[in-house]
Amino acid sequence: MTDPAQRINQWFASHMEHTAQAASMVGPSIEQVAQAFVDTLLQDGKLITCANGNANVLAQYFCTALLSRFDQDRPALPAINLGADATTYSAICRDNRFNDTFSRQVRAIGKPGDLLFVIVDDGHKANLIQAIQAAHDREMQVAVLSAREKSDITSLLLPEDHEIALHDLPPHEAAPLLMVIINTLCDLIDQKLFGG
Repeated sequence: MTDPAQRINQWFASHMEHTAQAASMVGPSIEQVAQAFVDTLLQDGKLITCANGNANVLAQYFCTALLSRFDQDRPALPAINLGADATTYSAICRDNRFNDTFSRQVRAIGKPGDLLFVIVDDGHKANLIQAIQAAHDREMQVAVLSAREKSDITSLLLPEDHEIALHDLPPHEAAPLLMVIINTLCDLIDQKLFGG
């Protein structure tokens, strides 16, 4: 059995290595996505998020930071997490339409000028792919935050869409980096819209 102190040090060392690699790799993409969010909000659009499993926690955190506050008092910003409504989600699944869990909602509440923000930590599921297709059908821009560089989702993105992709990390290693990226996005949104 490995010494617990050694395992703890390994986790922190691994996290620091991944963080340094991500910082050099995805900085420009983060700035582009933040600007896309700001442009959407300035044009009276809303940000709609979706994610599966543990990544749904990150989607809800992002929406909460926009609707409440991130680091400073400011007006609420319009953001909806499609995975937060357990009743709607389970009703769609109950009818054996798991792949429609997000696309059905996007088609109902999305409109041209809105932006779909997809967070993916464990590969690319059919329900996320269908959500992106629905967003394009509704003339919405798409931004993807992913733990994988190349995927079926990447091939769906249009020239006006955006992607922040880490270097193929497993979910448990990607999660803290995805959180850092989301915090950075929230900070840039606040700075670009409100300064301070």
